[in-house]
Amino acid sequence: MARREEGGDPERVFTLFEANSTIPQLVEHLAAVKRGKGVLVDAMPEIKKASAKASFGGGSYAGRPYLAALEQISQHLHAIHEIGVLVKDVDMGLCDFPHSANGRVVHLCWKLGETEINWWHDVHSGYTGRQPLDCLDNG
Repeated sequence: MARREEGGDPERVFTLFEANSTIPQLVEHLAAVKRGKGVLVDAMPEIKKASAKASFGGGSYAGRPYLAALEQISQHLHAIHEIGVLVKDVDMGLCDFPHSANGRVVHLCWKLGETEINWWHDVHSGYTGRQPLDCLDNG
């Protein structure tokens, strides 16, 4: 695993092998994030009611699961960040991996449901600029 410095912030740079090796971990973390998000969505109507009554000492049976889900989401997103992976869209399970190709940093691009990384894009082009890996000149 290589690290590079840009503006003083270390950023992991992945090889394709390293990036593909993290996919099982990402699947687990993203599944937990999606479960947590489901709890938030289900609890939202009750949380809104409790929020509206907060000045009267409100509260809700949904409060504990809601807070637990927020914590779960935070922990799993933090774990992904610690690996060095950039989560771009939680709903899609879209993740980028900084990668060095021909002397420049690009992003290997993967989303939940894909079995391996087959796409890349420039750092600033994002998902809509995805191109097949075979178009990437690794110098």
